[in-house]
Amino acid sequence: MISRTTVDAVFDAARVEEVIGDFVQLKKSGSNFKGLSPFTEERSPSFMVSPVKQIWKDFSSGKGGNAVTFIMEHEHFTFPEAIKWLAKKYGIEVEETEQTDEQKVAQDEKESMFLVSKYAAEWFQSQLKTEEGKAIGYSYFKERGFTDETIEHFQLGYNPDQWSAFTDAAIKAGYQLEFLEKTGVSIVKENKQFDRFKGRVMFPIRSHSGRVLGFGGRILTNEKKAAKYLNSPQSEIYDKSNVLYGIYEAKQSIAKEDLCYIVEGYTDVIQLHQAGVKNVVSSSGTALTSQQIRLIQRLTKNITVLYDGDAAGMRAAIRGTDLILEAGMNVRVGTFPDGEDPDSFAKSHTESEIVDFLTNNAQDFISFKSNLLKKEAAGDPIKKAAMIRDIVNSIAKIPDDISREIYVRESAAILDIGEDVLFSTLAQVRNASLKEQNKKEIRDKSQQPLSKVETPEASIKVDRRAILERSILAILLLYGGKDELFEDEYLQDSTGEEVEYETVKSEQRVYEKIYMDLQADEIKFTNPDFQNIYAKIIDVLLLEQKLDVQLILSAFEGEYANVIADIAMSDDKYQLHDWERNKIFPKLKNQSVSEYTSQVLLHLRQYLIYDLVENINRLIAQNTAEIDNSEALRQVMDYNLLRTKIDHKNRVVIPSDGLSRFLFN
Repeated sequence: MISRTTVDAVFDAARVEEVIGDFVQLKKSGSNFKGLSPFTEERSPSFMVSPVKQIWKDFSSGKGGNAVTFIMEHEHFTFPEAIKWLAKKYGIEVEETEQTDEQKVAQDEKESMFLVSKYAAEWFQSQLKTEEGKAIGYSYFKERGFTDETIEHFQLGYNPDQWSAFTDAAIKAGYQLEFLEKTGVSIVKENKQFDRFKGRVMFPIRSHSGRVLGFGGRILTNEKKAAKYLNSPQSEIYDKSNVLYGIYEAKQSIAKEDLCYIVEGYTDVIQLHQAGVKNVVSSSGTALTSQQIRLIQRLTKNITVLYDGDAAGMRAAIRGTDLILEAGMNVRVGTFPDGEDPDSFAKSHTESEIVDFLTNNAQDFISFKSNLLKKEAAGDPIKKAAMIRDIVNSIAKIPDDISREIYVRESAAILDIGEDVLFSTLAQVRNASLKEQNKKEIRDKSQQPLSKVETPEASIKVDRRAILERSILAILLLYGGKDELFEDEYLQDSTGEEVEYETVKSEQRVYEKIYMDLQADEIKFTNPDFQNIYAKIIDVLLLEQKLDVQLILSAFEGEYANVIADIAMSDDKYQLHDWERNKIFPKLKNQSVSEYTSQVLLHLRQYLIYDLVENINRLIAQNTAEIDNSEALRQVMDYNLLRTKIDHKNRVVIPSDGLSRFLFN
C-alpha cells in the first residue's frame, strides 16, 4: 500500500497541464488549454484542460478527471501505478508498506507481464558488461557509432548465444514461466523452455510513458534460416500496430518542434537522436497504421517520412502515406542521396547539416509522388493514366476541401494535364468511395438485430430531476465555499384577501444554503453516484470550509472522476436556453450565484411537488384501496398551496393547465 502522505504529495505537486502536455499537444484557449483527444479519432479538438481547476475533460469520449486519472486512463495503470509514475516524474519518494503474499498473488496478468518485460530489459542491458556481451553485443553497438550515453538512454542490451540463459535467470529471480511465455521473451515447447532472442542484440520497445512493452532483436551471425530482425509476438501489452519505436524518447521534441520524422529502423532512430534530431520515431519495419498515426497526431499534425535514396527507399516512402493524408495531417517526404540512409547520413553529418538538408529537400507528398511516378511513366500513356489515377486516389483521401483543390492544381501543373480532368476524376473517386461506404453501413445494419425505433417524443425525453441534481453538484463544486447574500420569503398571517410575504436576508456559505434546504425538505439524490459525490463534497466543506475539485477527486482515489470532471468542466457547455426548451427556467448565473442557487433549489421542489401530485392522482384514478380519496384530495390541495408559494418565489407565470405544462412538454 502507498501511504496517504505520498498520495497527498503527488496530488499537490502534479500539474495537470504538465502531465498531459507530455502526451497531448496543448494550445492555449482562454484560461484553459485545448487539444486533440488521445482516446478517440477526431480532427477538431474537444479535449479540455483547466489549470485553474486542475482537471481535464475529453468531450469526445466522455472521460475526465485529474492528473492521476489521466495517467490511469491513458496508460491503463492502476491507481498505485499512476501515483508511482507521477512520484517519479516529480521526484517524490514513495512511502510504501511491504506487500503481503495475498497482494502479490492478486497482481493482475498485465502487471505481471509488465514486470517481466522490465526485468528482461534490465537483464539484457546488464549482459553488455559480461565477457560475451562486451565482445559481441557492446562491440556491435560501438561499431554502429553509438556512445555509452546513447546505449544507456535507449536501454540497449544483449541476449547471450545460449539456449536458455535469460529464461533460467528469470525463473531463478522468481518470475513465473507463464508470464515469460506470454510476453514472448521465452518459448515453451512440451517440457522445454528457451530464449526467443538467443544470440541477438536487444532494442526495448517502450510505451508513451516509458514502460517496456516488447523487444526487437537483431541477429549478428549469418544464419540463412534466421530472420535478421525478430520482434516480440503480439500480447496483452504489446500490439505492434499501436506502437512506435522511439516515441517515449521523442515525444517532447515532437511537440516542441511541431514536427515528427518517421524512419524505417531502430538504428535510424537512435543515430538521428544521437546526432541531435530527437523528434524521430520508427514503425519498426511494419507498414504504417492508423493507430500509429494517431499516436503522432496527439503531438503534431506535421509528419516527414524519411527513407533511403534508392528506388526501393522511394517506393517505401509512399507506402502508408495515404493513411496520413486521410487523417488530415500534413505529410512531406525526405529522401537521402543515393547510397545513403538515415543511419549513415546522421553518422556523417552534424545536427544543423541534417536539419538544413531535410528542410531544403523534403517535398510535399503529392509533389514527391507526382514527380516520382512521372519519371516512371515517361513515354507510356497507359502507365501515365494509371499514375494519374493513383495520385487522384491519394488526393481523394484528404478530408479538407481547400487542401484537395490546391493539390489538384499543383498536380495538374506537374503532370501537364488539365485541372478539369483531375477534378472530374476526383469527383468520380470520391463518389465511388461514398457509395461503397453507404453499402457497408447498410450491410452492417442488416446484420444487427432488430430494435425498437423510438418516436421523436421518446428520443428527446429528458430526466429533469437528474439535470437539477447535477446542477446542485455543479454549484457546490464551483461556488460551494463562497459567501453569498440569500433572500428567503416567508408567508405571513394576513386578515385581508392579499397574501403577504416577509423577505429575510441572510449571508450564508453556498454549501450551507444547499445543505440546510435539502435537509429541511428531507431531499435525497435519486442518482446514487450524485448522492455519493454530494456527501463527499459536504464532508469536505464542513471540515475545510473551502472546496478544491482536487480534494474531491483525491478523496475518491479515481472513482467517479469522469462524473466530477464532466460536471466541473461542462458547466458552461450546456447553456440555459436548453433548460428553457425543457421548461426549466433558472435565472442566468451571472446575475448572482445566490439567485441561481435559489432558483435551482426551488425548481427541484417544484419537480418533487409535481411528482407527488401525479402519484396521488394516479392512485385516485385507479381507485385502489391504498389511498383514502378524501385524504388524497386534501393532500393535493395542500401541495397546490405549497406550489403557489414556490411559484411566487420564482416569480413566473404558470400556464392555466397547471404545473405539468410548466415543467414538461
